[in-house]
Formats: sequence, structure tokens, C-alpha cells
Amino acid sequence: MTTLSAAEIRGRRQWPLPKLADPTAPLLEVRDLKTHFRLERGWVRAVDGVSFSLADGEALGLAGESGCGKTTTALSLVRLLPSNGRIRGGSVELFGIDLVPKSERAMLRYRWREISIVFQGAMNALNPVTRVADQIAEPIRQRLGQSDKTSKRRAAELLDLVGIPRKRLGAYPHELSGGMRQRAMIAMALACDPAIVIGDEPTTALDVMVQAQILLLLEQLRRDLGLSLILITHDLSVIAETCDRVLVMYAGRVAEEGPVDRVFREPRHPYTQKLLGAFPNIHADRRTLEVIPGQPPDLVDPPVGCRFAARCPFVMPVCTEVDPPEVRLEDGVRVACHLFPPSGDAA
Repeated sequence: MTTLSAAEIRGRRQWPLPKLADPTAPLLEVRDLKTHFRLERGWVRAVDGVSFSLADGEALGLAGESGCGKTTTALSLVRLLPSNGRIRGGSVELFGIDLVPKSERAMLRYRWREISIVFQGAMNALNPVTRVADQIAEPIRQRLGQSDKTSKRRAAELLDLVGIPRKRLGAYPHELSGGMRQRAMIAMALACDPAIVIGDEPTTALDVMVQAQILLLLEQLRRDLGLSLILITHDLSVIAETCDRVLVMYAGRVAEEGPVDRVFREPRHPYTQKLLGAFPNIHADRRTLEVIPGQPPDLVDPPVGCRFAARCPFVMPVCTEVDPPEVRLEDGVRVACHLFPPSGDAA
């Protein structure tokens, strides 16, 4: 795949950067993000101090068990949280602009125009009583102020781009196959030419062949349009095939992050090791699959120290007393584990 410079990628975008944008700033910089949900018994610390960055044209995979905070992290970027969700700390800087303090009205400038989402389960995300082409044209008309004629023409072009024949322009969601509905969701995400597309389990409930087609489409669009991609998935093979870097989350925090080949070849955090060991390998004996014992902690009242300590085979006394620091190793991998103290020497 041809590697483009940041300037070349940004130059491909149809729409200009926001007025206050810093052209020298990273595309996306998330620092110490804390997103909690209010319940009757307290605040659920769903995302509790997550930091990462995303470069122009890069694909980042978010991995981890259900409930680890992957989707909440993604929804926090564009502030599409449920009514009981609050960002209680940290920053989300897009082109150097912090989106966290922005008003709901101000966020309209960024949603769909700069960051868009391919939601999980297209049948539930699409309006069942509106034609698919009209749903794709709507953000072009409302967010970009284009005429009905221009919006519909652009919608037709986008459907063609994602491989849906123009003769299906008048189709309703239920008249399309699962794969076509997912392609339509991708077309909608591309409607306003965003810099970042978030895929929230975009291949869920699709058969293997259709999954492969959707992933190939996302990779082709990333290459051709200069997109940056955040891919949320339970399927580690999807991350291995599609992403440049992987961020492994556990109980609302980052366990490990780094280049996909390095993390998958030599996982450092015990949770990453267990997660990879529990994934089927066609070259290994099926009887050797690992099981992670126990349950994730209660995030209303998380334990002191490392949140994986109760399930970790290498647990030490310090693990139940002190939060592990995040350490960046020489090969670019970032890990939060007491086995890797700040000096970089193994404990």
C-alpha cells in the first residue's frame, strides 16, 4: 500500500479544516479521557483515564472483552453518549481543537463532517421507512448545506463507491441484504468527507465471506480517500488484517498499545497474552485454547491497583496496592503493568 504524507492526505479532503485548527497538530489526540455513567448505586467508570493518538491515514484497532470501554471511548469522541453518560475529565483534541467543552450546537460542526461512525447492526441504525439513498443524502443536505439535487447526486455516487448498484437507489433497508445494508452505512459515514471513520463492530452478524468483503472495502477506502480509521471489534484477526496499531482495553483502561505486528507477536501485558491465547488458531491444537478465569471488576467500585490483578497469573503484592504506570518500551509498545516498571527493566 502506498504511504501518503499527512499533507497529501489532508490535501485529498474536500472540506477545509475548522477555523481554529492547528495544521501542525496531530489528527486526533485523546488524553486521560474519563467517561462515566450515572446509576442509582453510583458512577460506572466505563472509561477511566484512556489516552491515545491517531495519525492521518492510520488505522487503529480497539480490542478487549465486552464492557471494557471500547464503544464508550468511540462515542465519547463525538459526544454521542446516553443521557446518563458524562465526560468527567480529559481532552479529545481534533486538529488541536478540544471537543470536550464544546456545546451541543458547536459539535454539529464536527460530527459527520470530521468524525463519522459506522454503527453496529445496520438494520437497527437505518430508518426502516426511509429510502437508503435519502438517508445518505440527509447529512449532505443538513450538515453541508447542499441542495436536494446535489445531495441526491452525491448519495448515488457514494452508493456506487461502496458497490451498491444505482438501480437500488430507491430501496428501503429491508430490501437490501445484510452486506448491502452495511455498505450503505459506510456510504452514509463517508457522506460529508470526514477525516476519521469509526467502525463499531462493522462486520457483526455477517457471514464470513461478506465480512471479508466489508473489510476489504474499508481498507480500499482508507487507501483511496486518505481516511483514518478506528475499528472496534472482538475479532483479533480483523485487527491483524486491517489495522496498523492496536489498543487493548481492560475495565476502562489501556492495558497495552502498539504496532499490531509487535503486540500480536510478543504481547507484554498478561491480559493481552490471555486474550490472544483464547483466540482460535488454525495452526494450533484446538484443545490448547486458553480461558481467562474470573470476571471483570465492578466499575462502580473498582479495586485498588491493577484491575486485572484478580485474574492475572503473574500477580504480585504491588499489583493490588498501586496502579501500574504506563511505560513505553523501546519497540514502541506502551504497556501498563508492574512487570514493566518505569525503568524498563522487568520486575
